[in-house]
Amino acid sequence: MAALNNTYDTYHTYGSRVLRQETAMGAGAQLLLLALLGTAGALGPLGRFAGLVFTVASWAVLTRALGRSWPRTRPFGPANAVTLARTTLIGGVTALVADSFVRPPAVAALVTLTAVALVLDAVDGRVARRTGTASALGARFDMEADAFLIMVLSVYVALSLGVWVLLIGAMRYVFVVAARAVPWLNGPLPPSMARKTVAALQGVALLVAASGLPPRPAAHGLVLGALALLSWSFGRDIRGLRRAAAAPAPMR
Repeated sequence: MAALNNTYDTYHTYGSRVLRQETAMGAGAQLLLLALLGTAGALGPLGRFAGLVFTVASWAVLTRALGRSWPRTRPFGPANAVTLARTTLIGGVTALVADSFVRPPAVAALVTLTAVALVLDAVDGRVARRTGTASALGARFDMEADAFLIMVLSVYVALSLGVWVLLIGAMRYVFVVAARAVPWLNGPLPPSMARKTVAALQGVALLVAASGLPPRPAAHGLVLGALALLSWSFGRDIRGLRRAAAAPAPMR
Protein backbone atom coordinates (compact mmCIF):
# COMPACT_ATOMS: atom_id res chain seq x y z
CA MET A 1 0.00 0.00 0.00
CA ALA A 2 2.83 2.39 0.86
CA ALA A 3 4.47 1.68 -2.49
CA LEU A 4 1.15 2.35 -4.26
CA ASN A 5 0.71 5.64 -2.43
CA ASN A 6 4.27 6.66 -3.29
CA THR A 7 3.64 5.86 -6.94
CA TYR A 8 0.45 7.94 -6.92
CA ASP A 9 2.18 10.85 -5.22
CA THR A 10 5.00 10.75 -7.76
CA TYR A 11 2.51 10.60 -10.63
CA HIS A 12 0.47 13.46 -9.19
CA THR A 13 3.56 15.60 -8.61
CA TYR A 14 4.89 14.94 -12.10
CA GLY A 15 1.54 15.68 -13.72
CA SER A 16 1.09 18.90 -11.79
CA ARG A 17 4.59 20.00 -12.75
CA VAL A 18 3.90 19.31 -16.43
CA LEU A 19 0.70 21.34 -16.28
CA ARG A 20 2.51 24.25 -14.62
CA GLN A 21 5.18 24.12 -17.31
CA GLU A 22 2.57 24.26 -20.05
CA THR A 23 0.79 27.27 -18.58
CA ALA A 24 4.15 28.96 -17.93
CA MET A 25 5.03 28.50 -21.61
CA GLY A 26 1.77 30.23 -22.49
CA ALA A 27 2.61 33.12 -20.19
CA GLY A 28 6.06 33.34 -21.74
CA ALA A 29 4.58 33.47 -25.24
CA GLN A 30 2.24 36.23 -24.09
CA LEU A 31 5.12 38.32 -22.74
CA LEU A 32 7.04 37.78 -25.98
CA LEU A 33 4.08 39.00 -28.04
CA LEU A 34 3.75 42.10 -25.85
CA ALA A 35 7.46 42.79 -26.27
CA LEU A 36 7.19 42.48 -30.05
CA LEU A 37 4.20 44.82 -30.16
CA GLY A 38 6.04 47.31 -27.99
CA THR A 39 9.17 47.14 -30.14
CA ALA A 40 7.06 47.75 -33.25
CA GLY A 41 5.63 50.87 -31.63
CA ALA A 42 2.12 49.45 -31.44
CA LEU A 43 1.94 49.57 -27.62
CA GLY A 44 2.41 52.35 -25.13
CA PRO A 45 2.67 52.13 -21.32
CA LEU A 46 -1.06 51.58 -20.76
CA GLY A 47 -1.18 48.78 -23.31
CA ARG A 48 1.85 47.07 -21.81
CA PHE A 49 0.32 47.29 -18.35
CA ALA A 50 -3.03 45.88 -19.55
CA GLY A 51 -1.23 43.06 -21.35
CA LEU A 52 0.77 42.24 -18.24
CA VAL A 53 -2.38 42.15 -16.11
CA PHE A 54 -4.02 39.85 -18.65
CA THR A 55 -0.97 37.57 -18.64
CA VAL A 56 -0.87 37.23 -14.86
CA ALA A 57 -4.63 36.79 -14.52
CA SER A 58 -4.98 34.23 -17.31
CA TRP A 59 -1.96 32.26 -16.10
CA ALA A 60 -3.31 32.15 -12.53
CA VAL A 61 -6.85 31.17 -13.54
CA LEU A 62 -5.73 28.50 -16.00
CA THR A 63 -3.16 27.01 -13.60
CA ARG A 64 -5.80 26.79 -10.87
CA ALA A 65 -8.35 25.21 -13.20
CA LEU A 66 -5.86 22.63 -14.45
CA GLY A 67 -4.68 21.86 -10.93
CA ARG A 68 -8.25 21.26 -9.74
CA SER A 69 -9.01 18.98 -12.68
CA TRP A 70 -5.84 16.86 -12.33
CA PRO A 71 -5.57 13.86 -12.64
CA ARG A 72 -8.79 13.73 -14.66
CA THR A 73 -7.17 16.12 -17.12
CA ARG A 74 -3.95 14.95 -18.75
CA PRO A 75 -1.30 17.39 -19.98
CA PHE A 76 -2.63 19.97 -22.33
CA GLY A 77 -2.75 18.12 -25.60
CA PRO A 78 -2.94 19.63 -29.09
CA ALA A 79 -6.45 21.12 -28.87
CA ASN A 80 -5.83 23.02 -25.65
CA ALA A 81 -2.47 24.13 -27.03
CA VAL A 82 -4.32 25.76 -29.93
CA THR A 83 -6.69 27.47 -27.49
CA LEU A 84 -3.71 28.63 -25.44
CA ALA A 85 -2.16 30.14 -28.58
CA ARG A 86 -5.46 31.88 -29.24
CA THR A 87 -5.48 33.20 -25.68
CA THR A 88 -2.02 34.66 -26.30
CA LEU A 89 -3.39 36.55 -29.31
CA ILE A 90 -6.37 37.71 -27.26
CA GLY A 91 -3.95 39.11 -24.70
CA GLY A 92 -2.35 41.13 -27.49
CA VAL A 93 -5.75 42.39 -28.63
CA THR A 94 -6.58 43.35 -25.04
CA ALA A 95 -3.37 45.36 -24.77
CA LEU A 96 -4.02 47.14 -28.07
CA VAL A 97 -7.60 48.01 -27.11
CA ALA A 98 -6.47 49.39 -23.75
CA ASP A 99 -3.84 51.47 -25.53
CA SER A 100 -6.46 52.92 -27.89
CA PHE A 101 -7.96 54.88 -24.99
CA VAL A 102 -4.92 57.14 -24.78
CA ARG A 103 -3.41 57.18 -28.28
CA PRO A 104 -4.30 56.38 -31.89
CA PRO A 105 -4.94 52.64 -32.19
CA ALA A 106 -2.67 50.27 -34.09
CA VAL A 107 -5.54 49.07 -36.25
CA ALA A 108 -3.48 46.80 -38.51
CA ALA A 109 -2.00 44.90 -35.56
CA LEU A 110 -5.37 44.64 -33.84
CA VAL A 111 -7.14 43.35 -36.95
CA THR A 112 -4.36 40.86 -37.71
CA LEU A 113 -4.28 39.37 -34.20
CA THR A 114 -8.07 39.20 -34.05
CA ALA A 115 -8.37 37.55 -37.46
CA VAL A 116 -5.86 34.84 -36.56
CA ALA A 117 -7.59 34.27 -33.21
CA LEU A 118 -10.94 33.84 -34.95
CA VAL A 119 -9.45 31.37 -37.43
CA LEU A 120 -7.93 29.34 -34.59
CA ASP A 121 -11.34 29.26 -32.93
CA ALA A 122 -12.47 27.01 -35.76
CA VAL A 123 -9.41 24.79 -35.34
CA ASP A 124 -9.23 23.73 -31.69
CA GLY A 125 -12.58 21.94 -31.63
CA ARG A 126 -11.73 19.93 -34.73
CA VAL A 127 -8.33 19.03 -33.31
CA ALA A 128 -9.95 17.88 -30.06
CA ARG A 129 -12.38 15.61 -31.90
CA ARG A 130 -9.81 14.16 -34.29
CA THR A 131 -7.29 13.42 -31.54
CA GLY A 132 -9.86 12.19 -29.02
CA THR A 133 -8.77 14.80 -26.47
CA ALA A 134 -12.08 16.63 -26.03
CA SER A 135 -12.83 17.42 -22.39
CA ALA A 136 -15.13 19.56 -20.26
CA LEU A 137 -12.17 21.69 -19.24
CA GLY A 138 -11.12 22.21 -22.86
CA ALA A 139 -14.66 23.20 -23.84
CA ARG A 140 -14.82 25.68 -20.95
CA PHE A 141 -11.40 27.08 -21.82
CA ASP A 142 -12.50 27.58 -25.42
CA MET A 143 -15.78 29.23 -24.39
CA GLU A 144 -14.14 31.65 -21.95
CA ALA A 145 -11.56 32.66 -24.54
CA ASP A 146 -14.33 33.34 -27.06
CA ALA A 147 -16.36 35.37 -24.58
CA PHE A 148 -13.43 37.51 -23.51
CA LEU A 149 -12.37 38.26 -27.08
CA ILE A 150 -15.91 39.35 -27.94
CA MET A 151 -16.06 41.54 -24.87
CA VAL A 152 -12.75 43.25 -25.68
CA LEU A 153 -13.74 43.80 -29.31
CA SER A 154 -17.09 45.24 -28.27
CA VAL A 155 -15.26 47.74 -26.04
CA TYR A 156 -13.11 48.84 -28.98
CA VAL A 157 -15.98 49.13 -31.44
CA ALA A 158 -18.10 50.97 -28.85
CA LEU A 159 -15.55 53.80 -28.96
CA SER A 160 -16.65 54.61 -32.50
CA LEU A 161 -20.22 53.30 -32.78
CA GLY A 162 -21.61 53.93 -29.32
CA VAL A 163 -21.95 52.39 -25.90
CA TRP A 164 -24.79 50.11 -27.05
CA VAL A 165 -22.19 47.81 -28.69
CA LEU A 166 -21.11 46.76 -25.20
CA LEU A 167 -24.31 44.72 -25.01
CA ILE A 168 -22.69 42.16 -27.30
CA GLY A 169 -19.74 41.61 -25.01
CA ALA A 170 -21.73 41.84 -21.79
CA MET A 171 -24.59 39.51 -22.67
CA ARG A 172 -22.85 36.27 -21.79
CA TYR A 173 -21.54 37.63 -18.49
CA VAL A 174 -24.98 38.98 -17.57
CA PHE A 175 -26.34 35.49 -18.23
CA VAL A 176 -23.72 33.95 -15.92
CA VAL A 177 -24.59 36.39 -13.12
CA ALA A 178 -28.32 35.80 -13.62
CA ALA A 179 -27.78 32.03 -13.40
CA ARG A 180 -26.51 32.50 -9.84
CA ALA A 181 -29.88 33.92 -8.85
CA VAL A 182 -32.05 31.76 -11.12
CA PRO A 183 -30.91 28.12 -10.76
CA TRP A 184 -32.75 26.75 -13.79
CA LEU A 185 -30.53 28.87 -16.06
CA ASN A 186 -27.72 26.47 -15.13
CA GLY A 187 -29.45 23.61 -16.93
CA PRO A 188 -27.69 21.81 -19.79
CA LEU A 189 -28.17 23.13 -23.29
CA PRO A 190 -28.39 20.74 -26.25
CA PRO A 191 -25.80 21.17 -29.00
CA SER A 192 -26.92 23.77 -31.52
CA MET A 193 -25.34 24.72 -34.83
CA ALA A 194 -27.41 27.91 -34.83
CA ARG A 195 -25.91 28.93 -31.47
CA LYS A 196 -22.38 28.27 -32.70
CA THR A 197 -22.98 30.16 -35.93
CA VAL A 198 -24.41 33.20 -34.17
CA ALA A 199 -21.48 33.22 -31.72
CA ALA A 200 -18.98 33.07 -34.58
CA LEU A 201 -20.74 35.90 -36.41
CA GLN A 202 -20.25 38.23 -33.42
CA GLY A 203 -16.49 38.07 -33.79
CA VAL A 204 -16.62 38.52 -37.56
CA ALA A 205 -18.99 41.50 -37.36
CA LEU A 206 -16.93 43.21 -34.67
CA LEU A 207 -13.70 42.54 -36.58
CA VAL A 208 -15.09 44.11 -39.76
CA ALA A 209 -16.33 47.14 -37.81
CA ALA A 210 -13.00 47.44 -35.97
CA SER A 211 -11.08 47.46 -39.26
CA GLY A 212 -12.59 50.80 -40.18
CA LEU A 213 -13.09 49.65 -43.78
CA PRO A 214 -16.89 49.87 -44.07
CA PRO A 215 -18.59 53.29 -43.88
CA ARG A 216 -20.02 54.14 -40.48
CA PRO A 217 -23.68 53.44 -41.46
CA ALA A 218 -22.71 50.02 -42.83
CA ALA A 219 -20.66 49.17 -39.75
CA HIS A 220 -23.52 50.32 -37.55
CA GLY A 221 -26.00 48.11 -39.39
CA LEU A 222 -23.65 45.12 -39.36
CA VAL A 223 -23.04 45.26 -35.62
CA LEU A 224 -26.68 45.98 -34.87
CA GLY A 225 -27.64 42.89 -36.89
CA ALA A 226 -25.12 40.82 -34.94
CA LEU A 227 -26.61 42.07 -31.67
CA ALA A 228 -30.11 41.18 -32.85
CA LEU A 229 -29.00 37.62 -33.72
CA LEU A 230 -27.24 37.25 -30.37
CA SER A 231 -30.35 38.44 -28.52
CA TRP A 232 -32.44 35.92 -30.44
CA SER A 233 -29.98 33.12 -29.64
CA PHE A 234 -29.91 33.88 -25.92
CA GLY A 235 -33.69 34.27 -25.85
CA ARG A 236 -34.17 30.91 -27.53
CA ASP A 237 -31.84 29.20 -25.07
CA ILE A 238 -33.51 30.83 -22.07
CA ARG A 239 -36.93 29.71 -23.28
CA GLY A 240 -35.61 26.18 -23.75
CA LEU A 241 -34.11 26.11 -20.26
CA ARG A 242 -37.35 27.44 -18.80
CA ARG A 243 -39.41 24.75 -20.51
CA ALA A 244 -36.98 22.05 -19.37
CA ALA A 245 -37.19 23.30 -15.78
CA ALA A 246 -40.99 23.38 -15.86
CA ALA A 247 -41.33 19.91 -17.39
CA PRO A 248 -42.45 17.17 -14.96
CA ALA A 249 -39.74 14.80 -13.81
CA PRO A 250 -39.76 11.46 -15.70
CA MET A 251 -41.36 8.49 -13.96
CA ARG A 252 -38.96 5.91 -12.55
